[in-house]
Amino acid sequence: MAKRDYYEILGVGRNASEAEMKKAYRQMAIKFHPDKNPNNKEAEDKFKEAAEAYEVLSDPQKKARYDQFGHAGVGGASGAGHGGGGMNMEDIFSQFGDVFGDESPFGSFFGGNGRRGSRGVRGSNIRVKVKLTLAEIATGVEKKLKFHRQVMAEGLSFTTCATCNGNGQVRRVTSTFLGQMSTTSVCPSCNGTGKTVGKRPAGVSPEGLTSKEDIVSVNIPAGVANGMQLSMSGKGNAGPMGGPPGDLIIAIEEIDDPILKREGHNIVYDLHLNFADVALGIQVEVPTVDGKVKLKIEAGTQAGKILRLRGKGLPELNTNYRGDQLIQVNIWTPQKLNTEEKALLEKLRDAENFRPNPGKGDKSFFDRMREFF
Repeated sequence: MAKRDYYEILGVGRNASEAEMKKAYRQMAIKFHPDKNPNNKEAEDKFKEAAEAYEVLSDPQKKARYDQFGHAGVGGASGAGHGGGGMNMEDIFSQFGDVFGDESPFGSFFGGNGRRGSRGVRGSNIRVKVKLTLAEIATGVEKKLKFHRQVMAEGLSFTTCATCNGNGQVRRVTSTFLGQMSTTSVCPSCNGTGKTVGKRPAGVSPEGLTSKEDIVSVNIPAGVANGMQLSMSGKGNAGPMGGPPGDLIIAIEEIDDPILKREGHNIVYDLHLNFADVALGIQVEVPTVDGKVKLKIEAGTQAGKILRLRGKGLPELNTNYRGDQLIQVNIWTPQKLNTEEKALLEKLRDAENFRPNPGKGDKSFFDRMREFF
């Protein structure tokens, strides 16, 4: 089932400000909150859908990719993408509870279940670059990534947080002109986990974290582009005090090919032939992202002519469309001639068939390019 437009989900325009999107998400979250709609699967799905939309549109980089590429630009890697569809409820409360401030309506209006702070502070994301050739982009590729990340150390002992007595929340009573008001918020000492690190091994941070080398395999889909980012949920740094982990962000970097040039989904190749080849016709081999293919050059082919190899370009992400390879014919002119070669060319110089005749409807280079783009 096709995903709905994120702007449509939140009910905002594409030029909506950060504050407008935050307000729209807050309204949607309150309307479809599970505590307000118990045992209502449709409301829960809409709650997650709104969280997915806000996650993307509230992040300037993700929003820019979404505006340019749609859902394909913010999709996950090998099914492990990060978004509302792949997030559980605690992920959403942990990541987006801050749109309500300290006084979350989820706690105040719906019974104070405390889920927002129950998992603690989320770990930071890790960003790695993956360099891909055009051939890898054309077919998709599996890459093994090696990186260091923060994980919860072994051999830790925990003690109950003295500030909140293990509840993860603290209660405050303030006096107002309306009388005394009681509010609850996430415990600042344990970040909502209800515990603190007691005994810890050497080299472990006060939050219980230590560095570890990790290796993950990621399937890069065919058709990605330079600057595009994929994400693997939960593969980033662990959160302090056992909080949920961040994500692994995979930034695509395209390696420039010395021969083939990318133009969107098309590949452009300059074919250099000598005068005899194009005058008499010849069969040549040309490189493509799929390997070499044979190409017939018809006799009398003019310099600047553009030939097309259909389906030999790059695929469009998450579709069946694939671009073409465009081959521009160039005539190579020799710079040094021996006596015999000069004599042969002198004989041909004034022959009738060797005189240029541009008046027969020959198209300019720019006219030919416009036919292809």
